[in-house]
Amino acid sequence: MAEGEGGMILSCKGISNGGRFTRKYTQDGQGAVKDVSPPLEWYNVPEETVSLAIIMEDPDSPDPADPSPNPFVHWVVANIPPTMKGLPEGFAVKDVENEDEEAGQILEGVNDFKSTGYRGPIPSPSEHRYEFRLYALDTKLKVPKKPSRERLLEAMDGHILEEAELVATYGMENSHLGHTAPGVTRSGVAGRANTKSYNPMGQIHGR
Repeated sequence: MAEGEGGMILSCKGISNGGRFTRKYTQDGQGAVKDVSPPLEWYNVPEETVSLAIIMEDPDSPDPADPSPNPFVHWVVANIPPTMKGLPEGFAVKDVENEDEEAGQILEGVNDFKSTGYRGPIPSPSEHRYEFRLYALDTKLKVPKKPSRERLLEAMDGHILEEAELVATYGMENSHLGHTAPGVTRSGVAGRANTKSYNPMGQIHGR
């Protein structure tokens, strides 16, 4: 479990806080099952909460084309009703039944794989951290149907009541798709003598 400063808690039955991703929640997969969103649960949500939002991102994989230290975004979820106590395993807005009024309010945004919904970790040359952050908000957000992380953060500004975080790791030391990644250290940051950096889209790029 991961607790926010105000007592809100975010947890996952399939991933312990500070633990390692189960393979079925990654793009590696476990048998025929892969890239499944993990089951999330939350507790102690403030009574005045109007909506909840979730961002999952990899802070150890900044975009090589972007000089700013932006994390790589894996999942964006907005306008979750506060009456919901979590999201089930394999949740996707496109699969929500029409009669489900609660889940029907939820929006899933665009991730950095340029797709909508959840995309799990790809095995990187080193262990990466993946942060799930839950936001309790005092408003229902006015955002596009498929909001980006940036649009979500902009809309949430000034409306965050509490936050909670869950962090898990995943990676494959010194190999990615069978290739050694030069210049990448265990921390996931390229060494000063080599200006190459890992890209979670599956390639090593010079910067």
